[in-house]
Parts: sequence; structure tokens; C-alpha cells
Amino acid sequence: MKSNYKPIGKHIRLVDERNKGLQVQQLLGLSISKQFIPSVANIIGTDMENYKIIRKNQFACSTMQVRRDKKMPVALLKDLDEAIISQAYPIFEVKDEKELLPEYLMMWFERSEFDREACFHAVGGVRGSLEWEDFESMQLPVPHPDKQREIVKEYNTIQNRIALNQQLIQKLEETAQTIYREWFVEFEFPDESGKPYKSNDGEMVWNEELGKEIPKGWKIAELKEIMQNFDSKRKPLGSCERINRERIYPYYGAASLMDYIDDYIFDGTYILLGEDGTVVTERGTPVLQYVWGKFWVNNHAHVLKGKNGFDENSLYILLSNTNITDIITGGVQAKINQANLNSIPILKPNNLILEKHNRVLNPIFELFRNKITENQKLMKLKALLLSRLATVV
Repeated sequence: MKSNYKPIGKHIRLVDERNKGLQVQQLLGLSISKQFIPSVANIIGTDMENYKIIRKNQFACSTMQVRRDKKMPVALLKDLDEAIISQAYPIFEVKDEKELLPEYLMMWFERSEFDREACFHAVGGVRGSLEWEDFESMQLPVPHPDKQREIVKEYNTIQNRIALNQQLIQKLEETAQTIYREWFVEFEFPDESGKPYKSNDGEMVWNEELGKEIPKGWKIAELKEIMQNFDSKRKPLGSCERINRERIYPYYGAASLMDYIDDYIFDGTYILLGEDGTVVTERGTPVLQYVWGKFWVNNHAHVLKGKNGFDENSLYILLSNTNITDIITGGVQAKINQANLNSIPILKPNNLILEKHNRVLNPIFELFRNKITENQKLMKLKALLLSRLATVV
């Protein structure tokens, strides 16, 4: 162990300030991703005076179920001056910020190596918790404060860039969704003169199935008419099969990126739609992943591309606005089978409108992909910086 390694307990102290007089109202929870989140706890009839106050630059953590979750949830309060949190969470602070910066300590807590060590020390069976004394005995390098500030500054530069990109990614998707509503819901796509179609006397016809007027030349179709399905190419790989593979290509499940492996099945832009398990959002729309490049998919997500005028961009936007609650089957585990997916009714415009719509969306999604790719590279850079903390002097 290097000489500059010190026990965490040498630099922190527990804080237990209760919310007497209900002086603080904002209630926070603590996520496994090491962030404070708005609390969703039912507090009806709860004595909020017994909740703990957490102040700026203080930490909250959970030492329960560390072995089960393979993570120790811990977060640093930075964006608020004060809040309250469940009395179940220990709150602590740095004794002397001239020796150890709270942000530097939080960087150490974000390392995967820290979680592995915490898991190693956790006791108590499957739901093993971490004893406070064992947490305090864990060690970290404590370089000169100037070096800490330099590291934190570099880290924050990466974090801020990721946050800015994420804001732009969200704005780009919101823009694409706005265009969809204007064209496919309000029917205000540009006519031959470039003016909004419906409000400029575009010809509308009554559609009995929808019970409303739609633009002339549009029709009701089934999803299978505008969508290609590649489920037959999927191949699941168990965790034991993946563990010794080189981490190169993304491995996707029903709702998220699950792992990386050394081979791929697909190459190109595809839409993944959750088949079983996590299949529907709170809005009743399908759980989707917009993916591109070389990747592998297990058998819990439908693998889709567009056809007959719909490309992957327009298919993604269409599906993200399609209610699928009526086609979900299954008891304990929700499922969307291929037959039900194929039969979803959709409103299909004429090919001219689709071509225009695709041309409008293409540059939006190109920038969307570029910013996500940039963030993926930044996340790798961030992980590298965190891993190098172990060798800092």
C-alpha cells in the first residue's frame, strides 16, 4: 500500500441533525447509481421531524444490501443548500476540506473498484450489509489538495461535457417528436407551397375506423406493412458465456445495454422493442432502444427496421407515439409477441410526405447519434480517470 493511502474514517465524521420544527421541506431519496433523487416514499402520517437534514457538501449512504446489489449507494449533495432524507441513511462529512476535498472523495466512491471492495467486506448472507467500521477502514490515496483540485477539475470538465451533450440529445429528440405531432397528429405538414396543410385548406377525408378526418391519400395500415422484423437472427448468451469475452461490441437486452462481448450479429441502424419483461412505459408506449453500429441482441427484444417509405428514424418516432397496452399479454411477466406487434394499426401517409419527413429527420438523428457516440467516448475517458486515482501521488 502506498504511503499516501489513508483510512476513510480518518477524514470523515458522522452527522445526525434531525428536522426539528420541520424547518426543511425538500425530501430526497438515494439511488443505486449514487445520485440523489426526488423521494417516492409514502410519507402520509410520517413524523418528518425524525428525518435527517443533509447540507451542501455532506454525504448520504446506504450500507444495507451492498453484497446483493454489488454497489454501495453514496452521494454528495452539491446542488442544494439543504434537504431531508430518511433516518435510515448515515450522513457524514469531511472533517477538514483543506486536507480532503469532498468532490475528490466522491470520485473515489464512484470507482467500480470501490464497490468491489465494499462488496467484499459486506456480511450477513445474501443481503449482506457493510459494517460502518469496515467502511471507515477502507483506504484511499490522499494527495496534496492542489493535486486533488487538478483531478477534480479534469473530472468536472468531462462531466460537464457529458451533461451538455445529454441536454442536446434530449432537445433533438423533443424536436423530432414535435415534428411528428405537427405532421402526423395535427396534419400541418408543409403542402406543395410550403404552408401548413390542414390550416391552409388541405383536402381532408372522413375515416370511419378512426372516427375523424385525415389527409387525402393517407390510409390505415398494420405495423407489419412498414416494419421489417429480424428476430430470427437473435441469439441469447448467458452471463457465464459472456464473462471471459473481450468487451468490444454492445450486448443488448429488452430495455438496455447489458454487457459488451467480442462478436456481433447485427451491423447498421435498428430499433429494439422490448419483447418481455420491461416492455411498456408509463405513457403506454413501447420500451425502445435506437441502436447503430455492430452489436448483439438477446431474445428479449424485437429487432426492427423500417420499410415501404419508413426508415429507422421515422419508425422510431412512430413507435414512440404508439400505445401498445392492448397487445400486451402474459401474467407475471408482460410480453409483446410478434403477431400482436405486427397487427398494430398505424396511420400511413403517402410516399411523398414520408420522403419529406425522412429528409427533415435525417440531420436531426445524425447529430443525435454523433452526440451519443461522443458521450460514450467521454464515459470511457471518465472511467479511465477514476481508475487512475489508485496510482495518484
